[in-house]
Amino acid sequence: MAKIQEAWSSRLGVILAVAGSAVGLGNFLRFPGQAAQYGGGAFMIAYFVSLLIVGIPICWTEWTLGRYGGRFGFHSTSGIFHALLRKPWGKYLGVIGFIVPVMIYMYYVYIEAWCLGYAVNALSGRLNEPGVNYSEFFGRFTGASGDGVALHFGLGDVGIFLVIVYLLNFFFIYRGITKGIETVCKYAMPALIAIALIILVRVLTLGTPDATKPDQNVMAGLGFMWNPGDIATGLKNPQLWLAAAGQIFFSLSVGFGVIITYASYLRKKDDVVLSGLTASATNEFCEVGLGGLITVPAAFMFLGAAGIVGQGTFGLGFNVLPEVFARMPAGQMFASIFFLLLFLAAITSSLSMLQPGIAFLEEGLGIERKASVALLGLVTAIGTMFVWYFSADLKALDTIDFWVGTVMLFVQATILIIIFGWVVGVEKGWKIAHEGAEMRIPDIFKVIIKYITPAFLVAIFVMFTLKNVFGWNFSLGAAEFNPTGYVQDLVGEKPNHVARLSVGLIVIMTIFSLLLVNIAGKVWAKRDIIEKENH
Repeated sequence: MAKIQEAWSSRLGVILAVAGSAVGLGNFLRFPGQAAQYGGGAFMIAYFVSLLIVGIPICWTEWTLGRYGGRFGFHSTSGIFHALLRKPWGKYLGVIGFIVPVMIYMYYVYIEAWCLGYAVNALSGRLNEPGVNYSEFFGRFTGASGDGVALHFGLGDVGIFLVIVYLLNFFFIYRGITKGIETVCKYAMPALIAIALIILVRVLTLGTPDATKPDQNVMAGLGFMWNPGDIATGLKNPQLWLAAAGQIFFSLSVGFGVIITYASYLRKKDDVVLSGLTASATNEFCEVGLGGLITVPAAFMFLGAAGIVGQGTFGLGFNVLPEVFARMPAGQMFASIFFLLLFLAAITSSLSMLQPGIAFLEEGLGIERKASVALLGLVTAIGTMFVWYFSADLKALDTIDFWVGTVMLFVQATILIIIFGWVVGVEKGWKIAHEGAEMRIPDIFKVIIKYITPAFLVAIFVMFTLKNVFGWNFSLGAAEFNPTGYVQDLVGEKPNHVARLSVGLIVIMTIFSLLLVNIAGKVWAKRDIIEKENH
C-alpha cells in the first residue's frame, strides 16, 4: 500500500478548508432565494432549529469519526468504516462517500466554469452591453438552450473556462493537503469574505435607486428578506421545514465524505469540537450574514418582489443579478467581483470534492498520487463531458444532482449519525470527540445525536421522497400522488433519454465504485492480517 503521510500544517488551515468546502454557491444564491420564498422569519426559525439538531451534530460526528479513523491509517469513508465496524460489509457502507463527491464534482466544476466565465465577461463589458438579454446569454453560455450548444471555446462560451478550471483543480489537488487545498483556502476564504463585505456595503448604501419607485428601497429589500410574516402559519407548512433542513444539510457539506476525510489527517490531540463549531460558524456567517444581506435586497431594490420569487438558484444568480448590476452605479466592477466571489466559493468546494476520491484510490488500490490524480481526472472528465454535452435545460446536471447530490447525501448522513450513536456508541464517541478539546459539547447533544437527529433525518427524507419522487401534495385531507418529473423522465409515458442516460451513468459509477471497494477490501484484509501477526 502507498503510505500517505499528509497532515494539516495548522488548525486555521483545516478550519478554512472545511469552511471552504461548505461555503459555495448555495450561500449566496440558494439560501437567500429559499428564505425569501418561504416567508423570512418562519424560514429562519426552521433553519436554525435544523442547524442545531442536524447540521452541528453531524459535523461533530464527521469530525470525530474522521480523526478516529485516521489513527488506523485510513482517510476515505470506506476505509474508516472498515476500521470502525470490523465487518466484511462495513466498507460497503462507505461507498457513497466516494460516489457522492466524485459525481457532484462532475457537474459542480461545470458551474464553477460559469462563475469564472461570467466574471471575465462582466470585466470585459459583455454583460453590460445595451440590450443584452440575460436569459439568452445564459442559455447560450451554459448550453441550457440546446445539447452541444456550449461546445465552443470563445470568450462568450463556457469551454475555455471549463478547461482552465479543470486544470486548476487538478493542479492544486495534486499538490496535496498542505501545499494544495490548505494553501488555496488560506487565501481564497479571506479574499471571498473581503469581496462579500465590499459588495454588502455597496448594497446597503444604495438607498432608493429609482426615485419613481420609492417602495423599492434598501429597508424594504431587507424587510422582504427578513420580516417574520405569519410565523405560526409558516411553521405548520411541512414544505418549509423540508426546505430549511435541506438548506442546512447541503450548506454545511455534511454527508459528502469531505469532512470525514479532512478530519482523518488530524493528529490525536487536535481539537475537533471547537474546530468543527468554528468551521460551521464561518459558513453560517457567509450564508446568513453575507449572502442573506446581499442577493435578495439588491434584486428587490431594482426589480421588486416579482423579479425574485420563483427564480431558482441559477435564475437568481445568472439572470437576475447581472441585470441588477447593469442598473447599479459602477455595476461593471461590482458584477466582476461578485462573480469572482462565486468562483472563489466554488473552487474551495470543488477541491474538497476531489480529496475523498484521491484518498480512497491511494489507500484502496495502493497507487501513488500521480496515478490516483490521473485516474480520478479521467473518470471525472468523462462525467463532466457528459454534462457539458447534454446541457439542454440542464437536464443531465439536474438529474445527477437530484439522485446523487440529494438522495444519496441523505442516506450517507443517516449512516454516519447511526454509526456514531449506535455502533461506536455515544459514550465512547463522546470520549473520542473530547480528546484534546478546548470546550465540551453540552450533554444534551448525546440525546440529540442518538435519537433526535436520526429521527429528524428519516422524517425529512420521507417527506422529501414523498414530495420530490411521488409528488405528494402534503394535503392530509385530500392527498394526491402524482409522480414528479424525476420519475416521469425515467418510467413515464414520455421518458427523457438524457435523464435515463444520466441515471445509467450513476448506475455504472456505482458498480465501478463497488468493484473498487471490493478490491480495496482485499488489500485492507491483508494489512489487518500483517498487523495482527506483528502484534
